[in-house]
Amino acid sequence: MNTTKEWIEKYETVKHLLVAPMNYAEVFEKNEIHGKKLFVLEMGEIIFPTGELLVRDPLVWLSRAEKPYLTKVPRGKYSIETLVAEIEADHYRYVLTRVKFNENKPVIYYEALKGDENLEGVDNKSIFGFMVDAGLATIVDVETRDKYCDFVEKWYKENTEKNIYNDFFAKEFKENAMKNPKFQREDGDWINFKIPNTDLSIPMIQSGFGDGQYPVYFGYDEKGNLCDIVLEYIPIN
Repeated sequence: MNTTKEWIEKYETVKHLLVAPMNYAEVFEKNEIHGKKLFVLEMGEIIFPTGELLVRDPLVWLSRAEKPYLTKVPRGKYSIETLVAEIEADHYRYVLTRVKFNENKPVIYYEALKGDENLEGVDNKSIFGFMVDAGLATIVDVETRDKYCDFVEKWYKENTEKNIYNDFFAKEFKENAMKNPKFQREDGDWINFKIPNTDLSIPMIQSGFGDGQYPVYFGYDEKGNLCDIVLEYIPIN
């Protein structure tokens, strides 16, 4: 479904209702919130070759049919980081994941949309977001998505009776937990998987409290310039 003129006109009338309840950039600068200690976990780099992004569950909802967001970001290589909360001693939850496109200071965040959402009845509690069914989230460029789909299809052709998480990615998660044990359980809570025979990687990150629906926001500075993209796993307002 292509984005229509009518959809864009409707969006302009409800855009003010799709603003994040907080400034996520300011949250990333805090040491604690609601009595919980906060930490920033660096997860390496990702490349956006086209600037057309998707945020999805990489094991269930990431297919070639999925539309990217309307907002295009600058092409390039960026760092990816996740805000971690210490729920109790040595027990952590991932709260937000962010990719910054520049060092500008965001002053407002609007929900990321694909341009085919039903905007009827939208209010300030409406969330579109992305669905999670395997407890994982990823942010990828459409080119990365396509290379990843190529990899998954090839893997299943060669491993017809197997499951790609149990028989492949579980080991990747465990190995990453051994290399980067901070804020991870023994079996691993994140990877930044380099897709074989490419220079592209796909992060896979435990999504807060598991399965559900999670919002994504683009941050803008006072001049309306795009600053970053944020995935929210746990509401903290």
